Amino acid sequence: MDQAEREAMLAAVPLPMIHIGPDWRLTTANGAGRLLVGEAALGRHYALTLRHPALVEAIEEAGRDGAAREVRYSVSPMAHEVVYQVTVAPAPGGGAFCAFIDVTEQELIGQLRRDFVANVSHELRTPLTALLGFIETLQSSAKDDPVARERFLGIMAREAGRMTRLVRDLLSLSRVEAQERQRPSAQVDLAGLLASVIAALKPVAQEAGVEIELIGGGAALPIRADGDQLTQVFHNLIENAVKYGAPGKQVSVVLSRLPQEPGLRGPVVRVDVQDRGEGIDAIHLPRLTERFYRVDTHRSREKGGTGLGLAIVKHIVNRHRGRLKIDSVKGKGSTFSVSLPLQ
Repeated sequence: MDQAEREAMLAAVPLPMIHIGPDWRLTTANGAGRLLVGEAALGRHYALTLRHPALVEAIEEAGRDGAAREVRYSVSPMAHEVVYQVTVAPAPGGGAFCAFIDVTEQELIGQLRRDFVANVSHELRTPLTALLGFIETLQSSAKDDPVARERFLGIMAREAGRMTRLVRDLLSLSRVEAQERQRPSAQVDLAGLLASVIAALKPVAQEAGVEIELIGGGAALPIRADGDQLTQVFHNLIENAVKYGAPGKQVSVVLSRLPQEPGLRGPVVRVDVQDRGEGIDAIHLPRLTERFYRVDTHRSREKGGTGLGLAIVKHIVNRHRGRLKIDSVKGKGSTFSVSLPLQ
């Protein structure tokens, strides 16, 4: 096979692919391969460019015994690492062909799955350990102590409730993710939905010493949406504003129509949930919608949070082709804005 034939063959391959000649110099690369190794690598010994021990060894062994191999190869051309699965196969006349498959996304998904399992295990382990400890105590030293028994049973009920909320939110997150590509088709009155959510949260607000006000909800505002899921979104956001806002302050729910919103097509409706609490440090804002991410872990658990609420909100808003924006200033409060298309 001459150089022109090799170039034509490699050009037909959509993956990055290179040819290493019998003198171990990099002789040919298709367009994607040139972007990967660089134009300056052509004509040079392959080890000067592919400085990865496992890949170098695979190329040498393929040249010696004529057997194809696969090896993991990682590079960091930008801010993040890119991982390739490289197939190394011997070439006619000596040398080797190397084809690169980008598996970065698959590895990231695998890591996210492992982190998710680890987080769920951690979240369940703490209340389970507490329950087992109190059960053991009630079966032994506190068996005949009514005061201790009542106190321990109260703590056990609280920990069991925490596990129940976690399982409920996990199931909810799973359902929302499964439906994320299916945009809702029903019509929902957003103004009426917000009024219902605020009415349902009134006892919680009264207990916290917070007043909830609805601004701009006087007229019906029909939009294309899943009513149950939007109820979950605004119940979560308003309840968080009540819990983490300052006692004696107001939580404002502002409903407005806008001709356009960055990133969305056509007219939109926006709901701003504003609290007057202590605010959130800017360093935390980009990660607030990550699963199990908490600004204050101890306080969140005390308030009954599972660390999944904003992740669920994000996925529901995505399903509605909307946008979630979070603004906060330390000492002045936070605003969670949900923008939804009217069409």
